[in-house]
Amino acid sequence: MAASLVITRAYQRYFDTHPNGTLAVTGGILNAFGDIIAQFSQNALTEEHERRPGWDPARTLRFFCFGFGISPLLGRWNILLERSFPLRRWRTQAISFKALSKRVAADQVVMAPLGLALFIGSIGVMEGRTTNQIREKYADMYSTAILNNWKIWPVAQLINFRYMPLPYRIPFQATCGVFWTLYMSTLNAKEDERQDREVAMRQTPH
Repeated sequence: MAASLVITRAYQRYFDTHPNGTLAVTGGILNAFGDIIAQFSQNALTEEHERRPGWDPARTLRFFCFGFGISPLLGRWNILLERSFPLRRWRTQAISFKALSKRVAADQVVMAPLGLALFIGSIGVMEGRTTNQIREKYADMYSTAILNNWKIWPVAQLINFRYMPLPYRIPFQATCGVFWTLYMSTLNAKEDERQDREVAMRQTPH
């Protein structure tokens, strides 16, 4: 309990003085943590006769970089939502469920598709994929991921926008996102394996 209080106070202090840097580091660490869990889960579920790849630190670093880069953008987005859809005009006024619903809807219609597009593209670039391979990633992953996103994230963001103070929305989102990162990391890894098999088959002499 005491440790949590110390961490919370330290986070608030750094957020007050360096909001973008604090969000970037926090988002990067939690994103990397999600990928580490994903990799260990994938290794644990590997059949005995299959080769266990072990931990890939470069893959975790890519997820850290993505979280580091997108978290300040999400912070700005949350400020925009806060200003565009205030939950109440005065402190004594009841929370407007209509404004809350508009926040969630805007987030899922605008930021969710954009964030997913940035994820697939940036991870593909960091992996050194070709333009055609990145296009294949979009074709194979995007529709499945965005539909699953819309099944999960509206509820999480409803809680986030309703109960979390503005400085803590990105950490809350990133904490919930550990499990989402696990899913996206697994989905991306499967697509990478498929593309790598295709490349290996093309390079095999007939």
